[in-house]
Amino acid sequence: MPNFSLSPSVEVREVDLTTTIPAVPTSIGAIAGPFTWGPVEEIRIITTEDELVKTFGKPNDSNYVTFLSAANFLSYSSNLRVVRVVGSTARNAVTSGTALLIKNETDYIANYSNGSATVGTWAAKYPGVLGNSLKVSICDKNGYNSTLTETATGTANSTTVTMSGDVSTKIVVGDWLQFGTTDTTKYQVASVSTTTVTLTSPLKSALSAASTTRYWEYYQAFQSAPGTSSYAAGKGATNDEIHVVVVDRTGLISGVPGQILERFPFVSKASDARTDEGTSNYYKNVINTKSQYIWWMNHPNTATDWGSTTLTVSGGTFDVLPLPETVNLTGGVDGTVSSADEIRGYSMFKQGDAVDVNLVITGGASRATVVDIISNLVEVRKDCLAFVSPALSDVLDNAGREVASIRTWRNNLPSSSYVVADCNWKYQYDKYNDTFRWVPLNADIAGLCARVDAEGYPWYSPAGYTKGQIKNVIKLAWNPGAKAVRDELYNMGVNPVVSFAGRGTVLYGDKTMLSKPSAFDRINVRRLFIVLEKAIATAAQYTLFELNDEFTRAQFKASADAYLREVKGARGIYDFLVVCDTSNNTPQVIDSNSFVGDIYIKPARSINYIQLNFVAVATGVSFSERVLGRSLG
Repeated sequence: MPNFSLSPSVEVREVDLTTTIPAVPTSIGAIAGPFTWGPVEEIRIITTEDELVKTFGKPNDSNYVTFLSAANFLSYSSNLRVVRVVGSTARNAVTSGTALLIKNETDYIANYSNGSATVGTWAAKYPGVLGNSLKVSICDKNGYNSTLTETATGTANSTTVTMSGDVSTKIVVGDWLQFGTTDTTKYQVASVSTTTVTLTSPLKSALSAASTTRYWEYYQAFQSAPGTSSYAAGKGATNDEIHVVVVDRTGLISGVPGQILERFPFVSKASDARTDEGTSNYYKNVINTKSQYIWWMNHPNTATDWGSTTLTVSGGTFDVLPLPETVNLTGGVDGTVSSADEIRGYSMFKQGDAVDVNLVITGGASRATVVDIISNLVEVRKDCLAFVSPALSDVLDNAGREVASIRTWRNNLPSSSYVVADCNWKYQYDKYNDTFRWVPLNADIAGLCARVDAEGYPWYSPAGYTKGQIKNVIKLAWNPGAKAVRDELYNMGVNPVVSFAGRGTVLYGDKTMLSKPSAFDRINVRRLFIVLEKAIATAAQYTLFELNDEFTRAQFKASADAYLREVKGARGIYDFLVVCDTSNNTPQVIDSNSFVGDIYIKPARSINYIQLNFVAVATGVSFSERVLGRSLG
């Protein structure tokens, strides 16, 4: 800017001429499909198979194709975006009443965060039958432990104990009972009637009018009984603390029935309660924020002042539960996933500016879903590839008709350079269910591309004995070992995957599913241009609103030239030319507030055909003369 200083001075200006082309990600996988657990229609970043299990649950007979496809990709890479989809009948398990569908945190906050009077105190965090395994128990000061006024009588080795009075409102199933003052043995309660208690294990010795102390079923999971928090005490309130425990009742989640999944000690009934660190200690907020398994839906029926502030609670003392409240969640439903559900899941990857993905895995998606992915996702974004496989019935137990079936499948899909098709399924071990499964190879092919990125560059071909080895293969559904068969597959843009004796199972082609002859009918060329276009376009955004003059054009060309020289040095292109001057930025272009940069690329090509000539010559022939003669001739 002009210097308008009215007296002598030193003005310092800084001009940034260091603009460069940024590196762009190339190995981010994406998949949508059914899982047993986890948020619905919400993108989650998954880096390991263990994290996949923790977030979306173990596979079952209905969703193993989606799960194992995701796990297979993660065996090559560590960057996967996952979206869970469910059917329209899916429901979250609840404490009581009619189950409802809560898809994710956004759905909960918008519709249920103020509570629901129709489903009881808790709902499973996510929809699915897995929620039916959840058990939630809470207790406060009185519920943790108490000494009963009733005494106990029983016979040694018997599981029946007779009480001196009515204990039906003082003992609940699951509680632990200790009899007398000298014996420390505790017995768990299996059932309770008016004056009779049945134990889960027999008495070690006879009881005669013995004193009885009751303990909450989960008292051992906590250091001491809840009482009054320091925050409540400072406000003049009492009895605000509770303990909450979440249990895997049937073992569907952890594999161990009765396993404690989560515990929340000394949380508060007061809505304004704070921890010593200043964070909320209100039990609703703590559980909604930290639990992986449940949402808060309502306070217990008898707790009329839970959720009040410490200053407004009636009488300064929060309501105390007469007994621990323990509930089993029921009504969870997985729901059958349709093509419309799958398409809705994959549609979350359509916004290129908001979601960065490069390798779209179709898993076992329906044909309608695959067509939508091609037409409305990769062909619209133009910065990622979709990976597809034929149906299992096309290649398994279809002897002699595999090629014809694959051709029919292929002809029902659009032509696109943004799609990579393989021809096979693999048989692999499912360690979560101790069985073997057939799984399509599209996730593995996407994984090979990610592995090429990690070990080299995106413009390298992912095929061949060196870079195209498929993992975790027991056998293939069909082995297209004959060259004539592979020729037919290749001619229709489908890449053979072949098991070679002693050399493993290999991706034996690197074509895209583009029908017309073009440089873009090869995976490495298509991925090269995706990288170049994305990187240079990202850098070009910083040219927006600059002046279209010689300086701006020269700066853009210098950045693009430098970047393309690096790509050429890394064997991605043979040569290039960047034109950005008055020849393409004419007065008409400038007057329309536009800017043009023409970038010409000679892409490097992968070797698909090798010819080796073996020539027999006479003993007396000189090799130098013979070779020279051939070259001159």
